[in-house]
Amino acid sequence: MTSLAVITADQRLSQSRCVKGVIFGKSGIGKTSLLKTLPPDSTLFIDLEAGDLAVEDWPVDSLRPRTWDECRNLACFIGGPNPALRPNQPYSQSHYTYVCQQYGDPAALGKYSVLFIDSITVAGRLCFQWCSGQPEAHSEKTGKPDLRGAYGLHGREMIAWLTQLQHTRNKHVWFVGILNEATDDFNRKVFVPQIDGSKTGLELPGIVDEVITMAEIATPQGQPVRAFVCHTVNNWGFPAKDRSGRLAMVEEPHLGRLMAKITGPAPGPLLSPPSRS
Repeated sequence: MTSLAVITADQRLSQSRCVKGVIFGKSGIGKTSLLKTLPPDSTLFIDLEAGDLAVEDWPVDSLRPRTWDECRNLACFIGGPNPALRPNQPYSQSHYTYVCQQYGDPAALGKYSVLFIDSITVAGRLCFQWCSGQPEAHSEKTGKPDLRGAYGLHGREMIAWLTQLQHTRNKHVWFVGILNEATDDFNRKVFVPQIDGSKTGLELPGIVDEVITMAEIATPQGQPVRAFVCHTVNNWGFPAKDRSGRLAMVEEPHLGRLMAKITGPAPGPLLSPPSRS
């Protein structure tokens, strides 16, 4: 059993900061093309969409998981074992030992500092397909499909997968997802992430550091431009969150420069402390 050691303030501040974030946007806005704003030699492209036409000329290494089991195995291989889990649970030490036997030495991932996962929307579909075939997704009495059970399992599986990747301390992790426009019960326009089930979309902002919407907005001159919307309170009602406190409401759609700003020097205080007479 390992002992719990105190990490001093100096040690914590000297550690490199790695960003975990999600970028939402409508189809065709250019989310996948953001891969071209990242260094190709240190970025790993997790291509769940099989839609890499926009970046086919970009010299970046990629993996193409096709099943939910492969998604879980990859997350365990990247994030390492969770010592709090029982041996029969995903992301446990037993699971990690198994995937290392399958994939090889995890040190091979050391060259990658950024994981670009496209997309969380497809990951949710693969997860729900897997969940629908599990015993929990069927009635014990009749054996018929039980959607409530399937969605409950789906929510737990997705949150566990996202949390496993979020705990990867030495890598930046960016998820990409589709954003849908809808209307609520009061006929107001709202924006909703396209992820099967409601639990993942509701809890995702609490898991990641940054929630960014990539959208087309108008300049003061009325010209449409693509931009990152980064603040929870914004002029368009887009989902957004900046835990770093370093981003403006609107930033240029360049992921490399956005990460440099997030991990850069902390901004000074917004207000000066009151002087004492």
